[in-house]
Amino acid sequence: MANIITEYTHFFTATILEWKRLSKPVKYKDIIIDSMRFLVADKRITIYGFVIMVNHIHSIWQMNAGIKRENLQRDFLKFTAQKIEKI
Repeated sequence: MANIITEYTHFFTATILEWKRLSKPVKYKDIIIDSMRFLVADKRITIYGFVIMVNHIHSIWQMNAGIKRENLQRDFLKFTAQKIEKI
């Protein structure tokens, strides 16, 4: 059964609290990428592209059917922040 597209593609940006540097250490980038991989594997989103900048990230993604944008963004940001905070 083919996926039915019910959502438009979105450009998403997230900034880091107090513009702290995200690019060091490298393990921060790994956490972000792992979080995105989970969302794809869990069939919540399709990611068309992303870039991790020094203190923020950009992504172009599309929610799959039944996924609400605000819930997806909340879960992604909360999970990623908690993982980074534990380091």
